[in-house]
Amino acid sequence: MTLTIWVDDWQIQCCGESFTPGDVVSWKLLEADPKEYADVVGTERAAEIDFREEHHGPGEEHPPTSLKVLTVAEVHCRYEVPPDSTAHMHHPVPGTTVLVPVEEADGWAEARPNVTFVGYLVTARRASDVPEGAAGGGR
Repeated sequence: MTLTIWVDDWQIQCCGESFTPGDVVSWKLLEADPKEYADVVGTERAAEIDFREEHHGPGEEHPPTSLKVLTVAEVHCRYEVPPDSTAHMHHPVPGTTVLVPVEEADGWAEARPNVTFVGYLVTARRASDVPEGAAGGGR
């Protein structure tokens, strides 16, 4: 079964390890709330996110899950202060998502016009679902 996992840019920048398609990784996974990602990636794509990878905060009680990475896409979107906001905080602008398939995720991305890099959408399979001998090397 293929899983879709959200990985925050700052999680890897802080204390994560880079990874590529084919790598076997060990991540703490927490169930994702689609509402948290709808403005960034759109409602339909947000509903497809099964888990989020977590290095900090909640999740200490969750053991790491071994996964084989299948695909990695950078997620970029535009941020603006909503017109009716009094807090002057920037929020994702729905419909501005740019997905960029990449061969390596290291927490950093090439700057793109009018959008900000916010994380990765990763597809993966549990390593226990990968036929023996098919697992690639991890980092």
